[in-house]
Formats: sequence, structure tokens, C-alpha cells
Amino acid sequence: MYLNQLSLQNFRNYSKSEFNFSKDTTLIVGANASGKTNFLEAVFFLARGESFRTDKDEQVMRFGEEVSHLSAGILPISNTTNTTNNSIRLEIIIASGAMGSRGVGQKKYLVNGVNKRRVDFVGNLFTVLFSPLDLDMIVGSPRLRRNFLNSVLIATDIEYRTALLEFTKGLRQRNALLEKARETGRRDEKQFDYWDNTLIKSGQVIAQKREGLINFINSSQKDIFDFVMLYDKSVISKERLLQYKSAELGAGVTLVGPHRDDFNIQIHPNAISPNESESRDVKFFGSRGQQRLVVLQLKLFELEFVEKRLSERPILLLDDIFSELDDEHIKLVLEMIGKQQTIITTTRKEFVEDSFLKEASVIELHR
Repeated sequence: MYLNQLSLQNFRNYSKSEFNFSKDTTLIVGANASGKTNFLEAVFFLARGESFRTDKDEQVMRFGEEVSHLSAGILPISNTTNTTNNSIRLEIIIASGAMGSRGVGQKKYLVNGVNKRRVDFVGNLFTVLFSPLDLDMIVGSPRLRRNFLNSVLIATDIEYRTALLEFTKGLRQRNALLEKARETGRRDEKQFDYWDNTLIKSGQVIAQKREGLINFINSSQKDIFDFVMLYDKSVISKERLLQYKSAELGAGVTLVGPHRDDFNIQIHPNAISPNESESRDVKFFGSRGQQRLVVLQLKLFELEFVEKRLSERPILLLDDIFSELDDEHIKLVLEMIGKQQTIITTTRKEFVEDSFLKEASVIELHR
């Protein structure tokens, strides 16, 4: 499938806009603050059901508006006439707290006009995003690294999506029980048993799927930068929950499980110094350039993993890569462009080679 059409209403800086695409490459050109990253965020939102920039839906809404509406037309890649046969219409409607019931914001997902749960909405449009924000994955908090694993697996595995949803709900309920127990000094063991079992069951699925993705990355050939990904897994089991029972009561939160997972990237000693004999964590010992190459390599593996799981290349979204990569690695990325539909943002067309511009559709944004 490929993105054929995109409509945005009251999304970020877009009041009402519509865009059409070919199934090849589109270059989005605009000055800073013209809405280039917002554009890619909208495509990502329609693919994943959430933003890559914020956890708060109200932040994507145009200032002063109460409802945002995103929609996309998806066509089979073999469709050469842009007819609507076998087309899919994806829609997301976001209402502010003022419009939602009891003052709570609401979000609706629709596929061809039919309401869907997010777990069923995701999986109709596939994207891989490379953004300057991705560089924080290496040097930032464990949550950002978990988000990378989640992003890949949510897009490709409905069992993972379901398990993550169940775990997130169960974790919220169990933490509420722990907070209550901390305040009152009493534990309702029957309630804890129920939520413990829920977290153990869903948590083990999450860990298994994450381990599979990490094994895929470690076993794949690394053409850009060599590294090994080590999974720092927080095992959840009856024994571990019992072991941390007193500590959890004092903290008021669940201390073990996939919400505490992390991974680190070990780079070859020669990449650090000719005198090094042991591999080191790129977060602490790699240069900014090496960290950037690790992220780029991970993104290429994400493309391959999605294609392997779904037998379909995802849309590649490249946000301002011309300012983030050197000429050698820009060339390497551009060599991949013909393999799938690609949308690229840049501040100036002059950054792009003439031969590339001749093959790409261009959309110019204005403030």
C-alpha cells in the first residue's frame, strides 16, 4: 500500500490542507516553522495512532480549536490508475476536553468510516521515520529506547499490540493498589493476585517479542556501523514480585517488568581507540557522529524488519536528514529511496542534487 492523499484540519499549524502523492518520492520544502515536521507527524499519527513528539493529544491541535481531523487515502502499490478499488480511508478525530464527555478529551479511529480500537487501526499504513529527535534514543532515558522497540513491534505484530495494551492497563491498576496499600498499610492479596497474573502473562509476551527483534538486529549485516545490542531485561515473575514486595510497598509503584526494560549498544573497541581491547557503550564512549550512525543503522533494520514481517516496504519518512548526516551517508540513504514510497523534508531545494529533484514530486510549504 502507499499514501495517495492526506487531509489535515486543525492539526498543528494546518487549518485546512490537502495533499496528493505519487507512489515514489515526495520532497517537502519549507523554511523553519513552516510545518515540515508537523506534516510527517501527521503521516506517522495515521500509521501508529499516536504522535512521535508528544504523549498529549491536545498538543497536536491547532491553537484555539476544539477538534482536529486527520485523514489519509491508501492505495495498493500495484494501482497504476489511482482508482478507488481496494482503497482504504483512515481517519483520526481528536476532540479537546471541552468537547469530550465529562471534560475528558476523546480520540476516534476510523477505517473506511467504521470505528476501530487503536489496536485494530494500527496495521493499515506502515511507516519508518528518521528524525533528528531519534538521536536522543542513544543518549536519552530508557523510555526512549523502549519507545523504539515498541514502535517497531506495534506496527508489525497485533499480539504485541494487545499484550502492551493489557500490560499498560494492568500496570496502572496495580500501581493504584500499591499506592492505596502504602497509604493504609493493608494489601488486598486477592486483587494483587489478579493483576500480578495479568502483568506476568502480558509482560512475558512483550519480553519475548522484544528479544526476537533484538536478535534480528544482532544477526543482521551492518553495512553502516558495527555494534551489538544488549537487552537489559527486567524479568517479571511471581518470584520477582515477591522479592520486591516490600520495596514496592515503600515506593508505591511496580518495580519489575517490561516498563523497566532497557538496551545498550556496544561498539567494537577499534571504533573507540586503536588501544582499546573491550567493547564499550556508545552512549558514553561513542562520538556524536558514531551515535548518529548507530541510529541510522537501526532505522535501516526497522525497514528490513517491517518488510520481512509484512512482505511490504513501509513508507520512509526522512526529516531534515540533509542537516543531520554528512554527504557520504546522505548518499547511502538516498540509494534506498527507490525501494519504497519516501517523503523527505528539507529547508532548501539547493541541498538536493538536481538528478534527484528531477525524479521527485515537490510540495512547497509557506508560513
